[in-house]
Amino acid sequence: MIQGGSNLLRRLLIGSKLHNRQLSHETINKPKALAIFASDALSSVAYATEEILLVLAALGQLAFHYLPSIAFCIVLLLLTVILSYTQVIKTYPEGGGAYSVAKEFLGPTYGCIIGASLVIDYVLTIAVSISSGTAAITSAFPWLFPYTVYIAVFFIVVLTIINLRGISESANILAYPPYLFIFSMLSLLVTGVYRYLTGDFTPPVTPVQAHTANLGSLLFVWILLKAFAGGCTALTGVEAVADGVPSFKEPKESNAIKVLFALGSLSVILFGGISILAGWIHVLPEHGETLVSQIAELVFGGRNLMYYFLQAATAVILILAANTAFAGAPIMAAKLAAEGYIPRIFALRGDRLVFNNGILLLCAGAISLVILFHGSVHSLIPLYAVGVFLAFTIAQIGMVVRWNRLKPKGYKLNALINGIGGTVTGIVTIVIATTKFMAGAWLVLIAIPLLVLLFKKIKKHYSAISHELSSQNQSPYYVVKNYILIPMSSLSKPALNALEFAKSMSNEDTDIRIVHVSSNPETADKLRKKLEEKQINFELVIVESPYRELIDPLVNYIDNLEKDLKIGEVITVIVPEFVTHTWWHYLLHNQTGFLLRTVLLLKKNTIVASVPYHLKGM
Repeated sequence: MIQGGSNLLRRLLIGSKLHNRQLSHETINKPKALAIFASDALSSVAYATEEILLVLAALGQLAFHYLPSIAFCIVLLLLTVILSYTQVIKTYPEGGGAYSVAKEFLGPTYGCIIGASLVIDYVLTIAVSISSGTAAITSAFPWLFPYTVYIAVFFIVVLTIINLRGISESANILAYPPYLFIFSMLSLLVTGVYRYLTGDFTPPVTPVQAHTANLGSLLFVWILLKAFAGGCTALTGVEAVADGVPSFKEPKESNAIKVLFALGSLSVILFGGISILAGWIHVLPEHGETLVSQIAELVFGGRNLMYYFLQAATAVILILAANTAFAGAPIMAAKLAAEGYIPRIFALRGDRLVFNNGILLLCAGAISLVILFHGSVHSLIPLYAVGVFLAFTIAQIGMVVRWNRLKPKGYKLNALINGIGGTVTGIVTIVIATTKFMAGAWLVLIAIPLLVLLFKKIKKHYSAISHELSSQNQSPYYVVKNYILIPMSSLSKPALNALEFAKSMSNEDTDIRIVHVSSNPETADKLRKKLEEKQINFELVIVESPYRELIDPLVNYIDNLEKDLKIGEVITVIVPEFVTHTWWHYLLHNQTGFLLRTVLLLKKNTIVASVPYHLKGM
């Protein structure tokens, strides 16, 4: 009954099972793919400009003088990465993106570095996106601010359930909100530009000299670099398209590239537009309210219908940005698992043809980060983007090696594109790691090599197991004699079943023994008489247990027997057990059989067999 109820709840939440032949239908078209894979990159415009201004705020009004230049550099960087990743998609249309490039052309270690970097970044994507979406909600409704963590955890769980239903169904549910966000942001930009050009906004004059005089040149450059590093979060999410190519409808490669270009175009327009508006209006971030919220309130003339529509759309897109990680990370994990770098269970598809173990691991990791950092976007951001830019850099270097090694037609131009991309993203990686190191990036820089070491250890384990289990050069397995032991406290129905099973295995080379662990001589005598009455003539071995233990005396007896075994002789322990009708009945009985089986499985020359007896329901 309990199991039936849990199965019903499971089906209600994630749907009925899907047949393997339905895998080809679990793909998505370009509009849905843009919504699923581009949500992360598009949503970052809601906080990328804010992260720049949080740093530039130290310059006062001079912040708005340098904001356009920093935003322009980030736009150029975004276009470079987009162009570089089209080469990755063309080269690896089966997916895997940066990981596949690095593993093939730079070696397994670099593949592991990218795998570790992206796994960390995907978890951070969920934590940052959900926290940002929650911040948009609490900006509109300040009374919800104390419940930030609870709201964020709730949204992570909801997204997890949606993704467990399968990518096709999750795309059907989540396809429309991103387009509402795009519409609302374009409305904000058009309205803001119109009001600025018609003279509605009159920002104060920027007192340039007053601030530069108080800053040393090195500190000034450091502030600009740190602001640039904060704004580079606008590029996160680009890699998800290359990783998720298998989820596209045919032609997969062409559709993925079109979505990547659409993502790039929209990101440039939205990020550039918000940065320009912020510079025109002269708005700086405030605690408890996002930059976009402040701009929207000024542009739309107060907290009216359009303001709340934009805030709702922003909250939704930020929450759905986490879905980019849910779509891309399980595919990446499946690749790592298939090659033996992480547990193989991550390569298995669940009832709904999704990699549900990867999805659940993402959920657990993201919830842990949200709780640990109290759902604070500004606390999570320093950890963000280091991993993804490291992956960008290694992928581009790998592509340069590929072009120079294979030398296909036009390889020099392609190598130049990827070379520029790798150089720029490499510099950005150093800038981000340096400027954000003390703010939390050191955690990621430590976690990545630790994960790589873990991947290597797991790979080594799987390789050793594969070699040991190989049937090549395996000598035949002969059993000369089998000592069958039946632990027995009394002559019950389960015990009789175990005896019958032992008889079915017996021959002239079989030695069947009934082993009774005795802490009470009367109980042992009673069992001996019962066996005589039933004319059961197998040897009865009495193992004394003056300290009333069951497992250890029996194991000691088996150890002593094992010492005298000759080549080809084995011990088989047949454990009689009863199976209760309900789970809570199971709790009412001791677990001697289970404990005994667990201990004996560690013994090299001992075979363990369980003979279950199913009790009738009461």
